[in-house]
Amino acid sequence: MNPYGPVAIFLCVAFAAALFFSVLPGLLGRAKPNAHKREAYECGVEPTSAVVGRFPVRFYLIAMLFVVFDVEAASFYPWAVQMHALRVFGLLEMVVFIVVLGIGYAYVWKKGGFVWR
Repeated sequence: MNPYGPVAIFLCVAFAAALFFSVLPGLLGRAKPNAHKREAYECGVEPTSAVVGRFPVRFYLIAMLFVVFDVEAASFYPWAVQMHALRVFGLLEMVVFIVVLGIGYAYVWKKGGFVWR
């Protein structure tokens, strides 16, 4: 058996399981729609009025900025763990990374991306 045989078997089993768990509930589940199930979910709070207007896109922009800066900040830990092994190259690489991150942060700040209105 070649070295990729177990990987191929694993992928086939994973694909079959995903297909099984996705299709089977749709085939066996009972569909009993009613007015209560069709309402928008509002965390248990009864809706007081119809939805008017659109949700501001600014919320999503701030959420995406948070995710981007959070993921970049999470990369400091592996660097700190391997800092001794990386020596000067690792230090210079992290300085360049922090400068690029700072430029992006300053740009977003200047454009007003962190202002919640």
